[in-house]
Amino acid sequence: MAAAVRKGGGLVPPARGTRPRNRRELILAAAADLFYRRGYADVAMSDIAEAVGMGPSALYRHFRSKQHLLLQVVLDGIAPVRDALARSAVDDPDTVLRAVVAATLDHREAGVLWQREGRLLPPEERAEVHREVRAVTAVVTALIRKARPQLSAGQGEVLARSGLGVLLSPSFHRIDLPRPEYVRLLVDLCRAAVTAHPAALGPIAEAPAPAGVGLRSRREALLGAAVRMFAEQGYAGVAIEDIGAAAGIAGPSVYNHFESKADLLCAAVTRGVEWLLMDMTRALAGADDAEAALRVLLRSYVRFSVDRSDLVQLLVAEVSHLPTQARHRARQARVDYLMEWTRLLCAVRPQYGAAEARIRVHAALSAINDVARVRHLRDTDGVASTLVVVAGAVLGLTPPA
Repeated sequence: MAAAVRKGGGLVPPARGTRPRNRRELILAAAADLFYRRGYADVAMSDIAEAVGMGPSALYRHFRSKQHLLLQVVLDGIAPVRDALARSAVDDPDTVLRAVVAATLDHREAGVLWQREGRLLPPEERAEVHREVRAVTAVVTALIRKARPQLSAGQGEVLARSGLGVLLSPSFHRIDLPRPEYVRLLVDLCRAAVTAHPAALGPIAEAPAPAGVGLRSRREALLGAAVRMFAEQGYAGVAIEDIGAAAGIAGPSVYNHFESKADLLCAAVTRGVEWLLMDMTRALAGADDAEAALRVLLRSYVRFSVDRSDLVQLLVAEVSHLPTQARHRARQARVDYLMEWTRLLCAVRPQYGAAEARIRVHAALSAINDVARVRHLRDTDGVASTLVVVAGAVLGLTPPA
């Protein structure tokens, strides 16, 4: 039977007029590939139909809407990890870990689909995805605490989320290694994350934080609302009128400050990029050597990620929605930022080589981001110190004395 095959980063459809038995699976594979490469908002059902060599009307016989298809794609991205973890009752931990690593490399798009495209689902369907992710996290947390019973539930969850962040990090870059070498490295990095020694965790004091003196700038109010809403709902899921309403600015007054929704996104992404670059400049200027600079940079990034997880979410997930020139600038700035991390790590651990160092940097930052994305974890006292230790272990830094 005819089947779609991957070629050159896309899908070659089966010949028209053929009716492969696994058509539903082919549709899901084509949709996952297109959503991953182009983003949900920029993919039409007709694009997916073309990728599998069928008419759009036939596609609707399998999936009633594009949102329903997205839900199935996201859940299918979670399933291989869940299924690999289900073996934990019968297999030893190392075998289970290798199976999970293999699943994430086989479904490299999974992290982007969970964390970027899944936010565009309606609330009820998004809640279903969150339940699946929580179930996976709970299994990993239980495995960690079984091996390390002295850990609290919170410590176990932070380590579990960090380990999953490491495993999903290849979804956000295109660095490749020979398969056996890549499996070995990801197993080592995940093991480093989940065996790190977390700080003691406890709830933040119940006393409310000082309200502070509010800004009167309407531009800042709009920008703050936009950052928060883009991070929570995705750029494509927010209208500029919604942003104005959230900032208490009605109707056309919004356009006195920003020409368009894209202009708001440009301003938000630029702010996030410049914030990171300023922190990097400060870290490098105040350090005596590469290792000291890397440690200062790591602490700075953890604090930024915990304090401004909304901006991190934009930098990770929404840059593709920028206009062409702004998108190129933001991506180049991100490349430059990550290359500085890699340069420092290569200076500290020259035995890694450039490719491994880059993979370790992506894995460390992904571990941080995945924990900071979860509100009840980032609002926990001691989580920032724990993330410094975990990410340092992923980078291969020796724990400070």
